[in-house]
Amino acid sequence: MVLGAGKRLFGDGAVPQGLELKNVKTSTTGVTMARYRAAGEVKIGSFALDGQ
Repeated sequence: MVLGAGKRLFGDGAVPQGLELKNVKTSTTGVTMARYRAAGEVKIGSFALDGQ
């Protein structure tokens, strides 16, 4: 999920799409670079703990 304000990352009319992590690299200075690929429809879920 990409959230925020400022310059638009996606243009008007962009269809929501799920993402799948393809790979991750960490630079020598600690910057994490993640690459994602399209993964179909957005999957809706919950972060709620069971029993709460």
